[in-house]
Amino acid sequence: IWYYGKILRKKATMISLDVAPYFYALSENYGSPEEDYLLAYEEGRLSQAAKQVYEALLNEGAMHTIDLRSASKLTNAKESEFNKALEVLQADFKVLPVGVAKAGAWKYAFIYEIVSRHYPELPEKARFINEAEARRKLVELYFESVGAAQERDVIKLFGWQKELSARTIAGLVEKHKLIRVDHPTEKGDWFALSHLA
Repeated sequence: IWYYGKILRKKATMISLDVAPYFYALSENYGSPEEDYLLAYEEGRLSQAAKQVYEALLNEGAMHTIDLRSASKLTNAKESEFNKALEVLQADFKVLPVGVAKAGAWKYAFIYEIVSRHYPELPEKARFINEAEARRKLVELYFESVGAAQERDVIKLFGWQKELSARTIAGLVEKHKLIRVDHPTEKGDWFALSHLA
């Protein structure tokens, strides 16, 4: 029904399956789940813990957090290190929770899987979406949900660099999708979708 994972601001996020390819197009997944993570690791964009978690899922298939922690050899690692690895992998559309198992002291543990195995059509759907198009679509959807916002709100939500956010907003203004508006109580540059203003 929807894509679920820690995506926006690395917090739990539900995304329409129609919108997920736009997020995926902005991730560091280039079509080879067996190799993309190694490139990210070699370039210092993926921690050792995240690499181990990903490899455990890649090699052994979906598993709940207790088994995953053991399989990734992070049983003795700090809780925060393991959780951070899961957050980073989710935010980059590499893994996602796909269910819940009755495991551990609380009899409740998320089951994780590799994104491209759980949603094999997702990489193919994202393949023809370029980064600029993906950013524009996501920003439009954001403005559709909030009404009016500032550039800093876009940066905060998506975690994009200031220059990318500014370019995306400028592109939408140029296409007359976004317009500048006055906020009734706040100063600064505010934008809204032209058809809603």
